[in-house]
Amino acid sequence: MKRIWKALFYSLDGLAAAFRHEDAFRLEVLLALILVPLALHMPVSGVAKALMVASILLVLIAELVNSSIEAITDRISLENHVLAKRAKDMGSAAVMLALINVVVVWLIIAFG
Repeated sequence: MKRIWKALFYSLDGLAAAFRHEDAFRLEVLLALILVPLALHMPVSGVAKALMVASILLVLIAELVNSSIEAITDRISLENHVLAKRAKDMGSAAVMLALINVVVVWLIIAFG
């Protein structure tokens, strides 16, 4: 139980760090604060609501992973390196795909 409790606080520290240091994460949280209540109030099935909310959470998850990749890459070295660029670009691509997923899921549910 103690380990779970500590893990909870490590996770909260990670969320706080992302919110404090990452502009993109703050923007995505703002969008989530708008879109999640909207999804929950839409006249669609519970499964559709779950998919809409999950697609939004996936963006936040991808952004956290991307920010982690960027932080550890910068910690290792700030010099330009092809592998560092590749890692950062791939993390960014993951966020982009997650954002596209939100649009696709919401359009499919809205317009069937």
